[in-house]
Amino acid sequence: MFPLDVDDYYQAMKYVNLLKEHVGLFKVGLELFISQGPDILKAIHETAGSKIFLDLKLHDIPATMKRGFLAASKFSPEFLTVHCDAGDGFLKEVTDINPGNTKILAVTLLTSLNRINLIRLGYKEEYTKDLSSLVLLRARLAKDAGCQGVVCSGHEVEMIKAELGKEFIAVTPGIRPAWSLVEGDDQKRVVTPRKAVEKGADYIVIGRPIRDAVNPADAAKRVAEEIGTAIN
Repeated sequence: MFPLDVDDYYQAMKYVNLLKEHVGLFKVGLELFISQGPDILKAIHETAGSKIFLDLKLHDIPATMKRGFLAASKFSPEFLTVHCDAGDGFLKEVTDINPGNTKILAVTLLTSLNRINLIRLGYKEEYTKDLSSLVLLRARLAKDAGCQGVVCSGHEVEMIKAELGKEFIAVTPGIRPAWSLVEGDDQKRVVTPRKAVEKGADYIVIGRPIRDAVNPADAAKRVAEEIGTAIN
C-alpha cells in the first residue's frame, strides 16, 4: 500500500502511473483529499483500477463521525480510518450503517507517538510502561464496536491477531526496509516489511523509502521481493 502524501493532483497521479503495477492499494490521506477532493479518488480508479485506502482518521462527536463516514462511503473506498480514542460508543455510530461495505479500520496509536508523548498526555503508567497494552485495549474496543480491523504498529500485530483472530485485519504503517533506515526518522516504532508480514500484518503502508528513491518502481519491487521471502 503506497501513501500519496502530496497535495498536488499531477504529482499524485505521477506516482499512481509509476506504481500501479507494483502496489495493491493507494492511500489517500487528509493532505491530498482536502487539496483535491473526491475527484482524485475517481482519477485513481480510472487510471490504475486500484482499491483505495481513504485515510481520513475521522474523530469527532458521534453524529458528525457517522455523517462523515456515510459521505465518504459514497466513493466506495476499500478502507476508511477512524480514531478510536473516544471509545466503542463513538465507533458504533460509524459501523451501524455501512451502505458501501467499506471496511472500517480503527487507528489504535499513531506510530509517531512513544512513551514520553503518552506520559505528557497524562496516560496511566500501565499504558506508558507498555504501549502494547493500550493498543490491545483499543483494538478490543474496535472489534466490539464492529470495525473490521485496526491500524497498528508491526510490534503489536502478532498480539492482536492472537487475541482477536486472524480474520481481524491489521494494517501496519511505519514500515522501513533495512536499506532505508536513517537517523531522525519521525516514525518511532518502525519494523521492516518482512518482519511485519511474519508477525501477521495483512497490509503494510510504505511511503518514503519508495517515494524518495531514485527509481520508485524499483524500490517497490525490492519491497515486494522482501515480502515474498517472508511468505515463502
